[in-house]
Amino acid sequence: MKKPDWFKKAPLGNEIGSENFIKLKNIIKNRHLCTVCEEAKCPNIGECWTNKTATFMILGDTCTRNCAFCSIKKACNGNTLFPPDESELENIAKTVSELRLKHAVITTVTRDDLEDGGATHFYKLSIEIKRLSPDCTIELLISDLNGNIDALKKILEAPISILNHNIETVPSLYKHVRQMANYQRSLTILKESKNFRQDIKTKSGMMLGLGETKEEVLKTMDDLLENNVDILTLGQYLQPTSMQVSVKEFITPKMFNEYKEIGLKKGFKFVESSPFTRSSYNARNHI
Repeated sequence: MKKPDWFKKAPLGNEIGSENFIKLKNIIKNRHLCTVCEEAKCPNIGECWTNKTATFMILGDTCTRNCAFCSIKKACNGNTLFPPDESELENIAKTVSELRLKHAVITTVTRDDLEDGGATHFYKLSIEIKRLSPDCTIELLISDLNGNIDALKKILEAPISILNHNIETVPSLYKHVRQMANYQRSLTILKESKNFRQDIKTKSGMMLGLGETKEEVLKTMDDLLENNVDILTLGQYLQPTSMQVSVKEFITPKMFNEYKEIGLKKGFKFVESSPFTRSSYNARNHI
């Protein structure tokens, strides 16, 4: 679908040529780091990198799932999965320190091939970040760990402030866009996270424009609240390449504002809702 005229970001100057953007790009390249900003072709990369914000992606750039909305490389297409790289622990922690980040967001591809889904790697990285940047708060955006509660407990032993796991879409669309995921399993991960660590904030997000109805969005909000979710993010789905599922609808800014108001009235502590919202967009404001 053609993007509507209102689907444009306000210019922030020459972002791609800004000093901060170039510095961060060089650090990421020289240390062989992955960011979801690049892998998922995020439209906010210019804005975020200019503001010295990036979401680091650990455990490689190849996923064991086959979600129809995602452009990240997939193991099912013959791409190679590599063991966890211990060097990225130090490299990411050094980068967070050099950039003097106040809030670091770490995410991952789904690694069903690993016994703990990468939980130990998440834990070690969080410890290293805190060692070098004790004042930096940490947000982990995790997979569903294939329902492994022991792995979840390991992650929650880390010194984190926010545990994020995205529900992504409404349950009726899972068979179409999240074939290897399970709606209830994701809700359980969120619920158990808060049960184990009542001091942390839990967070989840949805992409809109995949064919969901308003009623389904509101019901999903209720499901998230019933499973201890504090923070909700809502953003417009964009088709990364022609290989992914197409956009069914562009949700208007007015509708995103309405969802935000409804979400806050329902009981979320914070709602980030706009066409360009992604799960880590403005994440430092969610603490």
